[in-house]
Amino acid sequence: MHAENFTGKVVVITGASSGIGRATAHAFAREGANVVLAARREALLQEAAEECRALGGTVLTVVADVTREEDVERVAAETLARFGRIDVWFNNAGVGVFGRFEDVPSDAWRRVIETNVFGYMYGAKAAMRQFRTQGHGVLIQNASIVGRVAKPDSTAYATSKFAVRGFSEALRQEVLDQRNIHVCTILPSVIDTPFFHHAANYSHLRVRAAPPVYTPEKVAETVVGLVRRPQAEVVIGGAGKLASLFKGLIPGPMTRITGRAFNYGFLAREPSAVTSGALFEPMQDRWGTRGGWRKGPNNGGMPLLAMALVGLPLAAFAYTRWRQQRARG
Repeated sequence: MHAENFTGKVVVITGASSGIGRATAHAFAREGANVVLAARREALLQEAAEECRALGGTVLTVVADVTREEDVERVAAETLARFGRIDVWFNNAGVGVFGRFEDVPSDAWRRVIETNVFGYMYGAKAAMRQFRTQGHGVLIQNASIVGRVAKPDSTAYATSKFAVRGFSEALRQEVLDQRNIHVCTILPSVIDTPFFHHAANYSHLRVRAAPPVYTPEKVAETVVGLVRRPQAEVVIGGAGKLASLFKGLIPGPMTRITGRAFNYGFLAREPSAVTSGALFEPMQDRWGTRGGWRKGPNNGGMPLLAMALVGLPLAAFAYTRWRQQRARG
């Protein structure tokens, strides 16, 4: 799909009530697309729908929980009944849980996998079935940079995002015979969304977004661009690109660097009560597209994290090369 605009195209977005999903809905609405917004929170879905209509899009909302296959199938069925086609499916709904592996209850761990992996599987199944029927389509899956470098205190989330990358690659291999069907994976860095407000937390410390924090609009712009020019994987945000680069160059040191930096970055020192967040029931707050993480005291950790994610890998890489050269000489 390389058209200059998306007038008449049909775009399904899960997790559309807030964050990246809502920002992406805005972006496609500006392009004149028909947007189908799916999420658990009806009131926020309706708010998002009004915003999209004001931007020029035609909107269908479907209240759905992606952990239920019947809900996801209903999203596809209502989309086809209304518009007769699906051009883009964005698997985006996701949840997270913070805490040391042994402290996270098994049902919370399982719920992350049910949402972030099985939810994507249900969406991909409905989308790919229709794509093969009509002979074209773009499936975009939100995997997170955590799907490449992982991070501590988020074992379930990291596992789910590594799984999404593998799932996407396997799907790409299955559609080699369908040149007009594309599977794209995005790996955003830390994004200013309500995700960290909604995350379950068994760490006993306050969860926050580790700087640098990028805007959800940056992710939305990338998603729109992928529909025009599909790519297998795209890392979004300079910090994620650097972390991904150094993970390939010096995997051992990067495990230690990211483990220390991310532990400091995502967990503040202030205590916090245990909460299951939005894992099992949606949180009835008023957070919309952004989570308020790009300003205020959370950005105080920027110098340390910047040094850890940029300066330390460079130093480790230089030291490794020096040792190799000494060994040869």
